[in-house]
Amino acid sequence: MPDPASLFASMLFGIIGFAVFVYGKKQVLWRPMAIGVGLMAYPYFVSQLWLLYLIGAGLCAAVVLWRD
Repeated sequence: MPDPASLFASMLFGIIGFAVFVYGKKQVLWRPMAIGVGLMAYPYFVSQLWLLYLIGAGLCAAVVLWRD
């Protein structure tokens, strides 16, 4: 069973990813949709907490930097 910190990080970045995906779908933009799917999917493959937060922060920064 995962520790509470990694469970929180998975839920946090999953919710952010869902919101970004919905935004991209409504605006018909492929970049936010792809980043949103990435934010929702990567916690299934990453188990280390520091890497979970690092990748999540990087993908969130990508949403801000690559907005259309």
